[in-house]
Order: sequence, then C-alpha cells, then structure tokens
Amino acid sequence: MKFTGTDNYVATDDLQMAVNAAVTLQRPLLIKGEPGTGKTLLAEEVAQSLGLKLIQWHIKSTTKAQQGLYEYDAVSRLRDSQLGVDRVHNIANYIKRGKLWEAFDSDERVVLLIDEIDKADIEFPNDLLVELDRMEFFVYETGETVRARQRPIVIITSNNEKELPDAFLRRCFFHYISFPDRDTMHRIVDVHYPGIKQQLVREAMDIFFQLREVPGLKKKPSTSELIDWLKLLMADDIPEEVLKNRDSTSAIPPLYGALLKNEQDVHMLERLAFMARRENR
Repeated sequence: MKFTGTDNYVATDDLQMAVNAAVTLQRPLLIKGEPGTGKTLLAEEVAQSLGLKLIQWHIKSTTKAQQGLYEYDAVSRLRDSQLGVDRVHNIANYIKRGKLWEAFDSDERVVLLIDEIDKADIEFPNDLLVELDRMEFFVYETGETVRARQRPIVIITSNNEKELPDAFLRRCFFHYISFPDRDTMHRIVDVHYPGIKQQLVREAMDIFFQLREVPGLKKKPSTSELIDWLKLLMADDIPEEVLKNRDSTSAIPPLYGALLKNEQDVHMLERLAFMARRENR
C-alpha cells in the first residue's frame, strides 16, 4: 500500500515519503504546518487513495483522552436503576465507544485522524501513549481488553499551538508541510480550478506572495485562502488587468476579506499604502 497523492490533492515527494514511512514503521504520522496547508485533508486523501475507511476525531480544548477510548454513563445507569429498567443489569449498555475503540474494532484496516491534537490539555498526548503504542486498552467497567484487529494508519495533526511531550514525539514519525513554492501552488490551483485563466492565476499569485512577504502580518494568507480568493475573483468576473495594473499605493487588493483575517493586518496595509502615496508625491 503506497500513497502517491490523488487527483484532488497535490502531495510533494517528501510528503508521500513521510506517509509511506509511517505506514511501514506502523507509527503515528505527526503532521505540522501552517493552518490551511492541507493537514486535515491529507488524512481524507490517504484514506481515499488506499481505499480505506476514515475515522475522524476532532480535538477541542475540552477533549479528554479517555473520550477517545470510551465513556461510562453512570448517570443514565443510576436513573434506569431507579426506574427498574431491565437493561441496567448489563453495564455494557452504558459504555459509549470512542473513536479509538471504533478504529480498533474494525475488521478492516482504517485511517484514524486525530485532528489538532495541540488544542487539548498538555497531558492529552501522554494519556494516549500506551494505547497508540500497543494498540490496546483496558475497559475497567467490563473487565475486557480491547485490541486492534487491524492496526490503523494513525495521522495526527498539529498547528504548533503547544509543544508536544518528548515521550509522545518519540513514538511518531514527524513531517512538517512546508508552505508550497510557486510551482507547487500552481499545481494546487489547477487541481481546484482546471479551466481557470492562467493570466489571472499569475497576477493573483503575485499579489498573494507579496502579501505573505509583508513584515509584521499577524496572519499570513494560506493556501486555502488563496483558493477562496480565486473563486471569488472568478465569480465576480474580475479581469486580470485589474490585478496587473493595480496601483501600488492602493490600500488593499480587491475582495481582501478572503486573504486577510483580522483588522490589525488591514490597518497595517492601509498605513503602508498611505506612506507609499506620500513618497510618490
């Protein structure tokens, strides 16, 4: 089973090698990179490419590792016991399976995505060390051990909001998705919009990469934001000449809301434009 990218996802040689190395080593693949560089989408495309089911576990700040294994609903069982419900005698009726249990219990190999692991508490990764390493866990309420029938391909994403523990990192194969260069970005755009005017792409990408080079931006525009911006440019039928002949002293590009995501960056670009107008007087 080799991942070589898909028609909908441009995977660099380094990224393909990382996916295949993690599969060979049977270790979780830890993916880092700027937001919007396709980390979550990678898991979807790996599953599609290899013909496997995808199980997604999206992590929030309140997520606990135990929720990925199972949760015991003691409150419902207490209520049912007070009502005299027959199902109360089987504790398994009150065990809710988590995403890891679902992946472990599958008869066929699956891809398990643990998305944005750095959103959770710092102890979250350590709490999953044994389960991801041994591919098993113990259910205390029923006394059973759940073992993976088929070892899943585990893909873990992180936006680097928190440092991950060394013990956890040692058990992963790591890959950082570098921001695409211009040629790779062209290929990504062509995948999303096969019939787009190449002149429009060139002019839009000139502005896009210039924006990314502006020092002091709080959030640089990402790949997904370029894709959204191009969609808007095509929807509004904005000619490429508008971008090509754009006054360098104008404040910001048309439909800038697809590229800039906070008022600080907008105000900074407006100040730079104001300074440029003063210099040109």
